[in-house]
Amino acid sequence: MDLATFEKIVASIGAVVVFVFALIGLRGEWPKTGLDDNVTKLLLGLMAFGCVLVILACFGVLGGGA
Repeated sequence: MDLATFEKIVASIGAVVVFVFALIGLRGEWPKTGLDDNVTKLLLGLMAFGCVLVILACFGVLGGGA
């Protein structure tokens, strides 16, 4: 196993862990209505979306790498 494959495995495992915790946090913040709570919801959603992008990049769907 070369270094690039190991890096992709570690990145995808980390992305899944962060994605799960972002969704748990988003579920807890969902009923709140304050301005700071809405910003937190937005940031947690962007974090989850970023994790999806990392997983897609690890599988070669995004990016031009080999």
